[in-house]
Formats: sequence, C-alpha cells, structure tokens
Amino acid sequence: MDADEMRRALTRMHHEILERNHGAEGLLLAGIRTRGVPIAERLAGHINDSEGVAVPVGHLDINLYRDDLSERPRMRVRTTTMPVDVAGRTVVLADDVLYTGRTVRAAMDAISDLGRPLRIQLVALVDRGHRELPVRADFVGKNIPTRQSELVRVRLFETDGVDDVCILDRWVD
Repeated sequence: MDADEMRRALTRMHHEILERNHGAEGLLLAGIRTRGVPIAERLAGHINDSEGVAVPVGHLDINLYRDDLSERPRMRVRTTTMPVDVAGRTVVLADDVLYTGRTVRAAMDAISDLGRPLRIQLVALVDRGHRELPVRADFVGKNIPTRQSELVRVRLFETDGVDDVCILDRWVD
C-alpha cells in the first residue's frame, strides 16, 4: 500500500465505523501502541471532518498483558491514557496489522481492566491472516494474504516519516 491507498482505506473505514455505530456518539478510539495510535488519531480526524464531532482517542499499552512476557526480557512499558471512562462506550481498538490475534486479546484484557465498555470493536489497517485465536476485525483497510515466513511492515508518517505497507521476507530483508 502506498500513501494514497492508506488514505483511501482510512477514509472508507471511518465511514464504516460511523455507519455501524449510527454516528459518533459514545465512541472511543483506542490506539494500540505504537502504530495503532496514529491510525486511531487519523480516524478521529476523519470523523471530526465529516461529522463535526471530536471523538476521544486513547493510547493503549498492552505489554504487561502479553502472553509472551518471558520471551521479552527487555520490553518497554509505556503509559496507557484514556481521555474518558471506557464504561458504557463503544471502544474501537485500532492496530496496524492483525495477525495471530494475541495482541487483540491483550488489548481487550487491558480495556477490561479500565472498565466495562458497551462493546469493543476492532479496526486493522492490514489483515494478514494466520490466526491463532478466534479474532476477527470489524473494519479492515486491506486483506493481504501472506506466508508465515513473511513480515508485514507498516510505516506511518507520524512514527516513520513515510506512509507505506510492504511485505518482507523474514529471513532475508
């Protein structure tokens, strides 16, 4: 995906989010650190531009909820910030790539520790398949079939200075 394809995908997804939820009332976008945060902020910007509603955006660190803590001895824990209470809201988790489903499981555990949302939905810029857990995104920018030996690299302007998505061979690139 290049920058234009990403922009079009985010535009389509923000419309789908509004349609599924009958508007922006009660929404909370929660970006999963690191690249889920700018995705959530971009979606909130699109919603604000089209609906005139400022949807709150939270930053969610899931590192302490991961099921592979023993394999990550030098993990960096960052702050989770939610500008509003999650209780009674529709929380839309935002992530760059949906792969095994383990990150989403950790994110749902983290959200549940903050309160009881009305519902949790998932938006992913890229769905690459290969689930290990029964997780499905509600809103997907692009489905990209991959081999497990490949990596999907998402770069966003806010974190990397460029917008693109590419597939890399895990053992070569």
